[in-house]
Amino acid sequence: MEDLAKQLPKMTIKELRDIAKELGAEGVSGMKKEDLLEFIRKAKGITEIKPHKVAKKKAKKDLNIKELKKSIVSIKAKRAEALKNGDKRMATIYKRQISRLKKRTRKVVRPAQSAAGSGG
Repeated sequence: MEDLAKQLPKMTIKELRDIAKELGAEGVSGMKKEDLLEFIRKAKGITEIKPHKVAKKKAKKDLNIKELKKSIVSIKAKRAEALKNGDKRMATIYKRQISRLKKRTRKVVRPAQSAAGSGG
């Protein structure tokens, strides 16, 4: 029974419809997957298994452009040091970080530009 409860959400709608028909459900062709799952669980007396808690991503701090540019400069220095030491792996990592930060600066600037441009 527990095994079936784990398998149900992974099944296709067609498989769920077949099971629901066997259990005596009517109008299964019009049911959505969630409705089918609920019907089968009630008919079989299965309690819903709660999914594992997913770790939430850390919220990115809203930095202003000055802070973003300062961090870009410091990471560029770290990247230069890594290249000087021959550490290509870390240099690549720093390059990606710089790229992400530059992207964030562009996102911060964009709303300010559109607000200034639509003044009118």
